[in-house]
This record gives sequence, structure tokens and C-alpha cells, in this order.
Amino acid sequence: MPSFDTVLEPNLVEVRNAVDQANKEIGTRFDFKGSSAKVELIDTSAKQRELMLHADSDFQLEQVRDVLLGRLSKRSVDIRFLDLSSKPQKMGGDKLRLTVALKCGIDAETGKKIQTALKASKLKVQGAIQGDAVRVSGAKRDDLQGAMALLRQEVADLPLSFDNFRD
Repeated sequence: MPSFDTVLEPNLVEVRNAVDQANKEIGTRFDFKGSSAKVELIDTSAKQRELMLHADSDFQLEQVRDVLLGRLSKRSVDIRFLDLSSKPQKMGGDKLRLTVALKCGIDAETGKKIQTALKASKLKVQGAIQGDAVRVSGAKRDDLQGAMALLRQEVADLPLSFDNFRD
């Protein structure tokens, strides 16, 4: 039976390269001279990763964020992988830190949203949540391609990708 997996995985090599390039740009820019501005990629667990942005002021923190977003977009990493909803935290002195979560894996709520979208579409496909991916299977290849197009349209707030296509 033909199937594919719907996953949410950023290209971590490109993310790491973008972080390195952003740090290099921050180190050479005149407005960051003498400051502690930097970006770090931190592995919190096997599937969870975070970006830590450090700066001396709110303005510098926004500039670091803009540099990082520009580097990520130049490296073809979708910005929708980042959870930019967190607030800056005060550290010792006048330093600020912003924690940005990197979305990896489909959570249960999004998996249910994908399943209900597939059921409501009247396509002859089924969705099954398997860990941090959703396996979509159907009788025909054309139905699966229609399901891919539907998921790209219905779940537009996440950069879904489709792996493990089997005929």
C-alpha cells in the first residue's frame, strides 16, 4: 500500500552554518564592537534544540535576531521552524538573553489537525500518528499526491516535508 511520512525537520547542518555565519557577522560589525552579542545553538535533548541570542540591550538583541533571520533565509532554512514568541530575559548586569525554540517533530495537537484535515477532504487516505511523524497511506499514488497538496494548504503555519514515499 503506498504511503509517506509527514515530518517537521529542519536541516540542522544549514542551521548550524547560519548560526556560525551570524556570529561571524556580529563579530565584524562596528555596532557590535565591545559587546557580548552572540548566537548559540544548544541541544537540550535528542529532539529538542534551542537558539540562544545574547546582547547588551533591547536594540542589540533585535539586531542579532535580524542578522540570524537573514542568515537562515540565505541558507534556505524556513523561518517557520523558529518559535519567536518568547520574551527576552534579564541576565546579570545589563545583559539580555532570548531563547528561541527550534521546532522539530510534529506534536500531538498538530498530528490530530493533520488527521482531521485528511478525513474532511474525502480523499481515500488514512493518517496515523507515529511518534513525531504522521504516516499517510492510501490505495493510489494520485490520492497521496492530493493529500500532500492538501496538507501544504491546510497546515500553512508549519514547513511540513514529506519523507519515505513508498509505492
